[in-house]
Amino acid sequence: MATDVKELMAKVGKIRILTNRLIDDQLAGDYHSTFKGQGVEFDEVRPYIAGDDVRTIDWNVTARTGVPYIKRYSEERELTILFLVDVSGSQSYGSRSRSKMELAAEVTALLALTAIRNQDKIGLVLFSDKIVKYIPPRKGRDSVMRLVREVLAAEDEAKGGTDVEGVLKFLNGVQKRRAVVFLVSDFITGSRGESAADGLARLLRATARHHDMICVPVSDPAESTLPDVGLVELEDSETGELMLVDTSSAKVRKAFAAKAESDREELTKFFRKTGIDTLDIATDKPYIDGVRALFKRRARKR
Repeated sequence: MATDVKELMAKVGKIRILTNRLIDDQLAGDYHSTFKGQGVEFDEVRPYIAGDDVRTIDWNVTARTGVPYIKRYSEERELTILFLVDVSGSQSYGSRSRSKMELAAEVTALLALTAIRNQDKIGLVLFSDKIVKYIPPRKGRDSVMRLVREVLAAEDEAKGGTDVEGVLKFLNGVQKRRAVVFLVSDFITGSRGESAADGLARLLRATARHHDMICVPVSDPAESTLPDVGLVELEDSETGELMLVDTSSAKVRKAFAAKAESDREELTKFFRKTGIDTLDIATDKPYIDGVRALFKRRARKR
């Protein structure tokens, strides 16, 4: 964890170097062709050419000149990119060289730096079972590093559960104009009934109609497997509940893995049901291929 300012800044600097290199080597040009602008704006008029859509004819200019002209439009390129980052207790966990929170900070930095290079605005909402911090969208490279610092600094205070519905309602209240929204979370929300899941699905779909939503599920391999190390005390990082588990039992380990697999499948089905794009990332795997695949998939859809 980031225990002091010097260590925090060292992590921020490392992430900046790493993500800049990834953008230069692998993402240059991909972002621009991936995300749509806020809409279209009038560019110019030009003479009508056979085959042009007659609906674009500018009748005022045509009447004034006696020659048919059409209106041309260009896409408004400036976008607003918002990162909704989960800083609940479970996000501070990591069995590898980085926690889920550090991974979230890296991916946020990568996407934010790419956005800034395209003159887009970036903003941040940190949330757990409440809204922890809101940074309104703005331009500039300093904005990127502030976002990364805030995510990493939140790791020391990570606690509480995960209220995805709460952060979506907050987003819809503060961001009236269309934005590209990355929802970064492990989506560990505790046991939910079918009606609660349906309610969240409806809210996600409603939000996606107004904003361009991408969900980014974060995971760690140790969340799906138990090592054979005898009796261990497991703590729920969001509720603080303790449980004594005998990991030497093959039956216990198998049941744990089966439950984790079932949860993964349910989450996959949930996102498929909402029709929202996803970018799956894990603490033990490189994420750049997933980012590139997301960009290419969305570029094809356009």
